[in-house]
Amino acid sequence: MTTCQEALQLILERALPLPPRLTPLAEALGLVAAEAVLASAPVPPFTNSAMDGFALRAQDSAGAAPDHPVRLPVAGEIPAGRQSSVTLGAGEAYRIMTGAAVPEGADSIVPVEEALAAPGWITLAAPVRRGAHVRLAGEDIRAGGLVVPMGVTLRPAELGVLAAIGRAGLAVHPRPRVAVITTGNELVDTGQVPGPGQIRDANIHSLAAQVRAAGGLPVCFARVPDRREAVQATLAEALAGADVVLTNGGISVGDFDCIKDVLETLGARQVFWRLAQKPGGPLGLWLLEGKLVFGIPGNPVAAMLMFEEYVRPALRRMMGFTRLHRPERMGVLEVPWQKRADGRLNFLRVIARDVDGRLRVALTGPQGSGLLSSMMLANALALIPPDTLAVPAGGDILLHLIDEPEDH
Repeated sequence: MTTCQEALQLILERALPLPPRLTPLAEALGLVAAEAVLASAPVPPFTNSAMDGFALRAQDSAGAAPDHPVRLPVAGEIPAGRQSSVTLGAGEAYRIMTGAAVPEGADSIVPVEEALAAPGWITLAAPVRRGAHVRLAGEDIRAGGLVVPMGVTLRPAELGVLAAIGRAGLAVHPRPRVAVITTGNELVDTGQVPGPGQIRDANIHSLAAQVRAAGGLPVCFARVPDRREAVQATLAEALAGADVVLTNGGISVGDFDCIKDVLETLGARQVFWRLAQKPGGPLGLWLLEGKLVFGIPGNPVAAMLMFEEYVRPALRRMMGFTRLHRPERMGVLEVPWQKRADGRLNFLRVIARDVDGRLRVALTGPQGSGLLSSMMLANALALIPPDTLAVPAGGDILLHLIDEPEDH
């Protein structure tokens, strides 16, 4: 069987960044820039006032004091949003609004609340600092300067800056469209009351949510019957509209598990099938029509865990991210744990708490692969190596912190 480390390497070698696509700013949040953006003009484009107040020359306020105020005539008003050809004369002031162009000859703004205004005049009781409340042209962004480097993740601030320089969109690595296919004759919709031998399809919702949380766009094909013709038709439709396909269930060796056979009939090339791990051993990867097709086990915990460990890093790489993996930390197990010799990497669902700078780790409870509530309670996965048969209370274990953003 393929080791977990080998499987992850095989996946990431094939999960190449999607071709860049010109995308409007409103749709680019959280995506990775596929181009470097230079400013074509300065920001702000002209020198303007940072306050509602009065534009003047600082030297005309020299010597102002409470017992010796300086009185200046107000020669006019400069509103925001209009072109102004005003030139300030010596010893005068102009009423000015926030964002309005500072008139030629002025070098400072005194806020309204710092001047005593009367019709046609202002009185100053303190000198004004040269340059006070003046926003210079280009002081935020200079023309020709690098605004957004290639490879940066676009946050609200980057989008605001791009808008400020007049870019309505830019080239980014798009969100992958991920077909999520759940199979099984026993599955019914969430809103239905299960009959004898039936269960509600929880996996379509948890997997689609994981796709969204990773940044992808889920395309759901729910509750496909365990019939070859139904599986084959669904796979064909999924491949036509998706960048990645996730099949869930029908991947093991049971009489009704037909995913593997159908994929091979369609000409898919197997990269690997079955991993030396627990849970999730039947995980497989195929290439079909140049696209990744993941065969994920149907047990709810195995499905979510395999997505977390293998599919999520692949989707992030396809989106152009360089940080693909959750933080790894060492923790201390609070209770003893043991397993039989099975040659597999074991994943445990655990709760990790920081106590005096060390992560104290407790199991979420029973670790059966059908206990979906154990994933709800977990904030970390503990990795127990194949050759480790027991971990004593107080023993060290490696953790993947699944509630934290990727850091490597």
